[in-house]
Amino acid sequence: MRPTAAVLAIICIALAACGDGPRPTQGHQHSASAPTGALADLSMAVAVLMPTAGSNVAGVLRFQQRDGKVVISGDVTGLSAGGRHAIHIHEFGDASAADGTAAGGHYNPEGHPHAGLDTAHRHAGDLGNLLADAAGACHLEISVDNLTIAGARNPILGRSVVIHAKEDDLTSQPAGNAGPRIAVGVIGVAK
Repeated sequence: MRPTAAVLAIICIALAACGDGPRPTQGHQHSASAPTGALADLSMAVAVLMPTAGSNVAGVLRFQQRDGKVVISGDVTGLSAGGRHAIHIHEFGDASAADGTAAGGHYNPEGHPHAGLDTAHRHAGDLGNLLADAAGACHLEISVDNLTIAGARNPILGRSVVIHAKEDDLTSQPAGNAGPRIAVGVIGVAK
């Protein structure tokens, strides 16, 4: 997959605002220092979803920090009609691989097992499933309390949102048996 000019612009804005950006985590390690100063005060972010090779999935997701939670909302198209598709935040803000694998694994700085949204101890990046309508479209609106845009706990700025081909079974380790990645979007600064 080749990043479009819009995706590259988002990445450049995020990198300029972040310096080196949030440090990606490996395995069960905690992330390095959280962003400070104006970056820690960010309350809005955006991810433009781009299809991986052979996919038509696209969309825009917005992230807003509100009352100690992150509200994730937006629209996704190109999904399978009536299908369920896993959605996760992944470690790296890298959409350069045609199959989406450059985004790394699930974002899991606290070292929890993979699980569903209703489980207190889950990967920070576990967001459940999208349910597409008969036209293959989905409107998403969820609120999570285990993430921040660029704050001290599990900052997501500079990471990726990934949509998968299959439903997340919410139990299989380490990733819910969700299948190939069909769209990736880097989370960047928004107004």
